[in-house]
Amino acid sequence: MALTSTPILIICIVISLVYISSAQTCSNYTFSTNQVFNSCIDLPVLQSHLHWNYIPSTRSIQIAYRATQTSTGWIAWAINPTGTSMIGSQAIVAFLNANGTMTAYTTPITSYNPSMKQAALSFRVSNISATYAKNEMTIFGVVSPLNNGTTVNHVWQSGSSVVNDIPQMHPTSGPNIQSVGILDFLSR
Repeated sequence: MALTSTPILIICIVISLVYISSAQTCSNYTFSTNQVFNSCIDLPVLQSHLHWNYIPSTRSIQIAYRATQTSTGWIAWAINPTGTSMIGSQAIVAFLNANGTMTAYTTPITSYNPSMKQAALSFRVSNISATYAKNEMTIFGVVSPLNNGTTVNHVWQSGSSVVNDIPQMHPTSGPNIQSVGILDFLSR
């Protein structure tokens, strides 16, 4: 009996080690760009993480939003200054475009069927860039100034396809509709 249970035990230990080693939190992440962020949060859905530095003198936030994604998909992170849902969100979106380079830009979300085309937001976002490596997309940017304090409603999202360099609709159930929260940039 001991001989037959030993292989099963070894397989279980190997599976557990693989699971533990693949679990990554924001606090132990090192950016390939050598950027350092003082605060971060592992978001509860969509395999996403938000890193930030709050700069009190300018009331600005330097952010890095990371999410697991395939090369054919897209990611987005947004602040909603007027509500707690997707509509009204002021988003930064990123994807691998048709020529094989990362594209990142701002787009306001004004309906449940937004254009997802580049447009100005209701607040300033600068230094926007994005990277893609090892099935993970990352958006970088600086949001400034935060006019309504350091607590914001934020939304994050991902979709599986981009057509003619325009992100297509994301799923409308499960984690994709649970990806909202309230965040205080003075926390963590």
